[in-house]
Amino acid sequence: MPHHLRAERRLMGTVFQARVVAADVAAACAAIDAAFDEVARQEARFSEYRDSSDVSAINRAAGVGPVAVDGETFSLLRRAVWASATTHGAFDPTFAACGRLWSIREQRVPDATELAACLEHVGYQRLVLDASRSTAWLPDASMRIGLGGIAKGYGVDRAAETLRARGLTRFVVDGGGDLRVEGTDIDGPWRVQIAHPREPGRVVETVDLDRGAIVTSGGYQRYFERDGVRYHHILDPATGQPAARAVAVTVIAPNATDADALATGLFVLGPERGLAALAALPGVEALFFDHDLRIWASPGFPRATEARTARRP
Repeated sequence: MPHHLRAERRLMGTVFQARVVAADVAAACAAIDAAFDEVARQEARFSEYRDSSDVSAINRAAGVGPVAVDGETFSLLRRAVWASATTHGAFDPTFAACGRLWSIREQRVPDATELAACLEHVGYQRLVLDASRSTAWLPDASMRIGLGGIAKGYGVDRAAETLRARGLTRFVVDGGGDLRVEGTDIDGPWRVQIAHPREPGRVVETVDLDRGAIVTSGGYQRYFERDGVRYHHILDPATGQPAARAVAVTVIAPNATDADALATGLFVLGPERGLAALAALPGVEALFFDHDLRIWASPGFPRATEARTARRP
């Protein structure tokens, strides 16, 4: 008889949760522990706040020379560059140095001069990746990279792959709102509710998935207000300011790595430019809330309780 198991662990600065349907409770618990351990391994590799991470090594060598990294790190860097190009720079891992000028916790707003000086050192096209040597290099000494906008999704994917490798076929991995699903719950498809970004407790859409990932980015959870202006944590790499074209966006994609990065980039682009970018992304769907709280959705986004499997490109 199948059991519904739930466990969580704090990782990557958020709470990772696994929900699993399995007959063998002991084996499922061991698989969940292994999945969380895998996320912890990825956090050690990608955290820009750990001196021992690959990302920190690349940042320390900015303006000095290339840094050899392992295959996983190199692959994620390439995927980050892909997401940057796909969103026309709206997602950009080299924005890391400028991002630190802001602080939600301290309610710090940088002045225009600080931002302008920092933005001169932003540009994903300047990140040099050498596949033959598996190296990464920031040629400008003032450049920095951060993979926070994609590494959490990658951690979710690695956790899901660990569960699958241990024989589990029915689960949800939730990394602070980045979800990867497989199979079904005990009583039917895994059901994901999309909340209204301005009305707590109100559900505007319900999506049923049996495979793939769903990720929401919004400026309504981490923010502060000053003089009637709301400053949230999703910044536009082109201006250095909080992105202003959308209130929230939910992305459905085959994997959480892509969904994580694309959710950020599409939020920055806003509904009109974002939907145009989606035309080149088969298997990816999105739903936007604009600043008038109108809903914009790509043609294939599953509405209401219509079941939909995220397709692979």
